[in-house]
Amino acid sequence: MTHEPSQHEAGETRAIAALTGLALGDALGMPAQTMSRNDIRSHYGGIEGFIAPFDGHPVSHGLSACQVTDDTEQTLLLAERLIGDPDGFDDAGWARDLLDWEAGIKAKGLSDLLGPSSRAAIDALLSGASPLETGRKGTTNGAAMRIAPVGIMMPADPERLVAKVFSTCRVTHNTGEAIAAASAVAMVVSCGIEGRSFDRCLDPALSAARLGQTFGNEIGERDMAGRIETALKLAENGTEEDLVSRIGSSVASRESIPMAFGLLRLHENTPWDALLAAANIGDDTDTIAAIVGAMAGATGWQPPRGFIDLLNSANNLELAEPARRLIALRGREAEKD
Repeated sequence: MTHEPSQHEAGETRAIAALTGLALGDALGMPAQTMSRNDIRSHYGGIEGFIAPFDGHPVSHGLSACQVTDDTEQTLLLAERLIGDPDGFDDAGWARDLLDWEAGIKAKGLSDLLGPSSRAAIDALLSGASPLETGRKGTTNGAAMRIAPVGIMMPADPERLVAKVFSTCRVTHNTGEAIAAASAVAMVVSCGIEGRSFDRCLDPALSAARLGQTFGNEIGERDMAGRIETALKLAENGTEEDLVSRIGSSVASRESIPMAFGLLRLHENTPWDALLAAANIGDDTDTIAAIVGAMAGATGWQPPRGFIDLLNSANNLELAEPARRLIALRGREAEKD
């Protein structure tokens, strides 16, 4: 008799796939981060798989093929913080987590350090500023890149999910732009864990973005949901080049998060092609590919075993255990309804 997976088992499978997809996207885009599309073609002839960065890469030097960056490492750091304190969120503790992580990166002689929003906010917090003030200018994508654990942990209830997103964002990214972007990604992950396809996650994600827009400081993009909708519409009838020219792929949340949505919509039936497109899109390739991978895994893509083996051999990562513990917390959160 064939064993039909329970809802809990299916959720675990998608949660593990979300974290695995994120790490694979991160590793795939790592050699191209900060580079223009033309420079990616010039140095690599296009990225078609996991490769090492060229010698002297300004950010990724010292890394090997299929190694991950801050996107994956900070995602797991946030997962650990949520698992350790599921009912609250210690802003100062989170700031120390990020500083300790950065110290470890520096000790390895690597350069992929805290982003500009996170660094400025943490310095302000440790100097005595309120956590509600420290992230008031943070519009970059650091919050969205690491938000997948919130989507795994929280049921797809907009108010509760966005409130949890806000609690994890406010120290470094307390702006409507960043919170809306992170809320959209987290909602796709959360809806995917429930068993939905990417297409069926989009309306809830846009609603979460609109709600997230009401949180935080009104700096930066005032309509993230509109930006994501524009990217989705371009993907329906356009090309990657249309997304590049109309959306952009920088570290700004208003560009990189809509780009991730657009690329996954453009290649919805072939998520690996969406990851490859992200790795070659230019600028913040690793973060865009990581977000694409997280959303794809959560909504049903199962990364090939060979890719997982490459990831495991290149990195010392534990993805299954935090995914399972976050799913257990999700069940606990559901009981509160």
